[in-house]
Amino acid sequence: MPVFTSEHRNTPGDGPLVVFMSALFAGKWIWDHPFTELGNAGRPVMRINEAICAVDSKVAGSIERLGDELIAACDAVGAEDVVVCANSLGGLVSIDLAGRRPDRVKGIVVSGAPGLTTEPDVGLSMDRRGSVKLATDQFRERMLAALFHGEPLFTEEQIEETGALLSTGPAMVAMARSLRATRNYAVSAGLDGVQCPSLYVWGARDRMTPVAPWQELLEGYDDAEFVTVDDCGHIPMVERSELYTARLTRFVDRIAA
Repeated sequence: MPVFTSEHRNTPGDGPLVVFMSALFAGKWIWDHPFTELGNAGRPVMRINEAICAVDSKVAGSIERLGDELIAACDAVGAEDVVVCANSLGGLVSIDLAGRRPDRVKGIVVSGAPGLTTEPDVGLSMDRRGSVKLATDQFRERMLAALFHGEPLFTEEQIEETGALLSTGPAMVAMARSLRATRNYAVSAGLDGVQCPSLYVWGARDRMTPVAPWQELLEGYDDAEFVTVDDCGHIPMVERSELYTARLTRFVDRIAA
C-alpha cells in the first residue's frame, strides 16, 4: 500500500506532471495557489496529502525512502516525467531524488531547504532518547514567527491541525528521525548529482533556513536559477503566492518546451 496519498488534476500527457511534495509538518494546503492555478491552466498537477511527519517514521527518517515513495505516488497516477516542487525538508528530498532518478525527474523547484544552518528555536525540544517534545505554550508563536515575515497566513484550522498532529507519539518519532536525516544529509554532494534544471525560490527574510548560505553555494551550479523573494519568510508559495506561481509557471513552460 502506498505511503503517500495524493490529489491530482489533468491527465499526465504531453508535459511533465508537476508534483507538489509535502513539508515536514504541513500537508497539501501550502500548495493551494500553484496547484489551483496550474491545474486551471490545463497542466497535469499532483500534490501529496500527508505531511512528512504523518507517515511511518522509518520512511520519514530517510530522505531516500521519501523520494522513492514520491515516485510511487507518481506511478499510481500514470506519470513518467515529473517536475518536483518542494519546501523545507521536501527540498532535500527533491534534490536527492533528482540525482538518483534523472530518468524521471526533469526539473526541481526548491524553497526553504534545511541542511546549511542550525535549526531555530520554534518551541520543539529533543530529549535524551532522541524524541521530539512539543512545548505547546511556545510552539504557536515561535513557529509562526519563524515561518512568516509578515502577518501569519495560516488559518486557525490549519494551525490547530498541525498542533494536533505534532502532539501525537508517532508524529514525534517521525519528526525526530526526519530532523536527524536532515542533519546527516550531505547537501553539496546531493547538488552535485542534480542533472536537471533547477529553480530555487527563497524568502529574503527566511529565519527558518536563511537565504545567504544557499545563494552562495548555488552560485557554482550553472543550471540552477536562484530567485530571492523580498518581504517573504520560509514559505513563499503561501506568503507571496502569486510571485511564486508565476516563477513556477515560467520554469515548467521551459521544461515542457
